[in-house]
Amino acid sequence: MTLSYLAKTAALLAIWIGTLAAQAAQPLAKADVEAALNAAYTKYKDLSEGANADYIPALAKVDSAIYGIALVTPQGDIYTAGDVSSEVSIQSISKVFTLALVMDEQGPEAIFNNMGVDATGQVFNSIVAIEQHKGAEMNPLVNAGAITATSMVSGDSRAQIWNKILNYYNAFAGRELSVNKEVFESEAATNQRNQAIAELMYAYGHIKSNPDQATDIYTEQCSVNVNVRDLAIMAATLADGGRNPVTKKQVMKNENVSEVLAVMATAGLYDDSGKWLYLTGLPAKSGVGGGIIAVSPGRFGIAVISPPLDAAGNSVRAQKAIADISNALGGNPYAVEPAM
Repeated sequence: MTLSYLAKTAALLAIWIGTLAAQAAQPLAKADVEAALNAAYTKYKDLSEGANADYIPALAKVDSAIYGIALVTPQGDIYTAGDVSSEVSIQSISKVFTLALVMDEQGPEAIFNNMGVDATGQVFNSIVAIEQHKGAEMNPLVNAGAITATSMVSGDSRAQIWNKILNYYNAFAGRELSVNKEVFESEAATNQRNQAIAELMYAYGHIKSNPDQATDIYTEQCSVNVNVRDLAIMAATLADGGRNPVTKKQVMKNENVSEVLAVMATAGLYDDSGKWLYLTGLPAKSGVGGGIIAVSPGRFGIAVISPPLDAAGNSVRAQKAIADISNALGGNPYAVEPAM
């Protein structure tokens, strides 16, 4: 694989964004959005499928009844249904924004040349996937690539690196976020597998130094608390070319958004990423805390929080609700009409 492959993938996403730009010029009708959100909320509010993640003890205790939906447009309009105040830990959704930070600091080629951007076809914390290619041919949305990406954030101390990451997340969310200390401590006490993954990536030269620190910071970033409104604004910032549509601040470099979306599209929902893309066409990212974000470029960012997960580690309600809402609002970037 060469860098030209990533460039071609990014170019395809640029075409999607360009195709949708004309649609984005005409904002979604308020009545249509509200109807879509309310319909999805009502349809799935009594769904009982799935179970909370339990390999992290603190996550098993999260209220499984939490169910909230939020959608944010590039114009800054915010629509919600259900529980918008309850917070859960961001978990693997954080990987998207640390990836974006590294790209902003060092360029997309730094990610491409270090751990790669390929879907592994393995579970998110696979050690076999690392061994297959000595830590290459990975991506920043599985644990090995994500811990490596965290290790690439520049800084002279742990505190400096952590503050940079958290402030970057804050800019995406448009408010100051905080760490769920109970989740952080619970994960830190049970993250031996991630420690092993980091040591292996260090052994193969992808993490340059201090793998223990990289694992610890990665664990803390996964423990940041968010509500569904936060997540939708973060997704909408990607949908609007890196500009937070609520604060109007350019949070990340516009030229790096398409590469971030490309990795989300191919690896965002663990080993079910292909199924998700087939069904929705939306770049997305899930977290075992129960959240999923999805991006319709130029149209909207959407998020759902519902802790019960399927076997792949993705929220059951969130997948169903986002798919229904996107279909109702024409969010699939691939669903284009023939030119007249």
